[in-house]
Amino acid sequence: MLHAWLTMCRFCNYSGAMNADLITLEEKLSQLIALYQLLRAENLELRQALVRSQDDNQQLQENMELAKHKLLALIDRLPEGAI
Repeated sequence: MLHAWLTMCRFCNYSGAMNADLITLEEKLSQLIALYQLLRAENLELRQALVRSQDDNQQLQENMELAKHKLLALIDRLPEGAI
C-alpha cells in the first residue's frame, strides 16, 4: 500500500533496503490496525456486559430491599414475645 503510493508519487530512487523497510512498516501497520479493531470490538462487548451487570445488580438490590420490607412487616405482625 505505502510502497504503491510512493511509486505513484515518482519516488523511484529509494533503495531496496528502504523498500524492505517500507514493506515491513506496512505489515506492522496492518497488524496494528487489525489489533485496534479487535480491541475496539472487545471493548464494546465489555461495556455492554458491564451495563447488563449493573442492571442486574440494581434489580437484585431492589429485590433485597423489597424482601427486607416484607420481613419487617411480618415481624411487626408477630405476637408480642414470639421472637
